[in-house]
Amino acid sequence: MIQHLIPYLVVAFIYTAVAMDYWRIARQNKPASETQASFQLHSAMVALGVILHGWLLYRDMFAVGGFNLGVYFALSAILWLTVLIYWIADLKHALHSLQAFVLPPAALFVLMPAFAIKDYYVNTAGLTLFSLHIVIAIVAYSLFTFAALHACLMRMAERALHQKNSWLALPGFPPLMVMDALLFRVLHIGFVLLTITLVSGMLFSEEIFDQPLQFNHKTVFSIASWLIYAWLLFGRFKYGWRGKTATRWTLIGFVLLLLAYIGSRFVLHVVLNR
Repeated sequence: MIQHLIPYLVVAFIYTAVAMDYWRIARQNKPASETQASFQLHSAMVALGVILHGWLLYRDMFAVGGFNLGVYFALSAILWLTVLIYWIADLKHALHSLQAFVLPPAALFVLMPAFAIKDYYVNTAGLTLFSLHIVIAIVAYSLFTFAALHACLMRMAERALHQKNSWLALPGFPPLMVMDALLFRVLHIGFVLLTITLVSGMLFSEEIFDQPLQFNHKTVFSIASWLIYAWLLFGRFKYGWRGKTATRWTLIGFVLLLLAYIGSRFVLHVVLNR
């Protein structure tokens, strides 16, 4: 049992150690020139954690001709992709502050599959459309998870500009314009993938889920989330929405996505133990 837990604990330790060291640097409030080496070490450690985390997911989620779609594995996969997206974005935009918010939940969720009581393997042999649907959906949810965390970071960065004595002193903030541009770049990609997910689910429901399309709470919340993000992107194009307006709608859409997917999976797999 202990040997089974070791790789999960190693990844969780890496994520937690980087986040804690980041907060240590934040409290010291050193100049950027003195923290650059630490941030480079953080990037290398996160890369190692992402590689190990990805290997664990591949081992746990993929069987011969099947997917393990348990809620713990799905959450772990979403956070893994979120950390990966953050790491790639950090190489260009120096988003050091985001690791304070992404890595702690990632450390928690990487451990959850290790304690999963039950597997939920779905046979996907010969079901290429179903496999694509699942992969695209997970990537879309990961992008919106990143967008939600990024929106929270933007709010804190904006508040820090107006409150010099704020208790939250995070170094490494890029300019708000850069953060805003990155947010909408991620939202555009996520919206396209979410659209593909919804359209494929509606048009090929019987082939994917072996049943006709049902307008249950998952479908309703998914469509509502799509409408929210469509409205946000329209507002960006038409009225140049940014700042608090953009982050507010981003978070509202993300909450609806959580209710659509995570809520239904949690009820079925954890509460009802199905």
